[in-house]
Amino acid sequence: MPQRRVVIPEIGQVTLAKKRGARNLRLSVTAKGEVRVSMPAWTPYAAGISFAKSRADWINKHLQGHQPILLIDGTLVGKAHRLRFIKTNDTSIKTRVSAASVEVSSGLAFDSPEVQVKAAQAAERALRAEATHLLPQRLDALARQYGYSYKAVRVRKLTSRWGSCSQDKVISLSYFLIQLPWPLIDYVLLHELAHTRQLNHGQAFWREFEHSLPNAKGLRKEIRKHKPRLETH
Repeated sequence: MPQRRVVIPEIGQVTLAKKRGARNLRLSVTAKGEVRVSMPAWTPYAAGISFAKSRADWINKHLQGHQPILLIDGTLVGKAHRLRFIKTNDTSIKTRVSAASVEVSSGLAFDSPEVQVKAAQAAERALRAEATHLLPQRLDALARQYGYSYKAVRVRKLTSRWGSCSQDKVISLSYFLIQLPWPLIDYVLLHELAHTRQLNHGQAFWREFEHSLPNAKGLRKEIRKHKPRLETH
């Protein structure tokens, strides 16, 4: 069934999802902080927007701890991009990702929910581009250095983990990883390479992992301070 994402100033981004068989409007906030309004297929989207507005206090209460970061001019995005806000006389919002910058142009206030959503989307495009270019190269270098082999590497939007390794040695990496310092990036890459030999997290895995990264447990504490999502620097 169709769905639509809208930005409500007093709330932020809200997903309006029409569902067959639904009889009433239903509001929820997911574990990742996504606000969703499920609605009968025949209900106009305007009704879902009004319903969300009427529950703004409840939504904001449940969004505590999930509030998105505020992106400001000059924010470092990944390793090579800077976020630039450009003021225009047009209320439309335009974004452009170049080799070294993420440009957001609009006549709206840069801290408005509408502009922040577009800026975050553009920043993620930059992260994906950087990660797709840099992470496979670094993974290959570490694999050669420590004698590992893998079948393929995929860079994806992973938000619950930094990476994974399948039984057939296909390694998946979150493009949010490119935001971390290089020692923590190497921690994740070597962690997944160790899984090409030990798929679980038992003692054999940690022996394997610490053979190539002796300070793995110390870095493990450090990486827990981060989450696979957009960060600011």
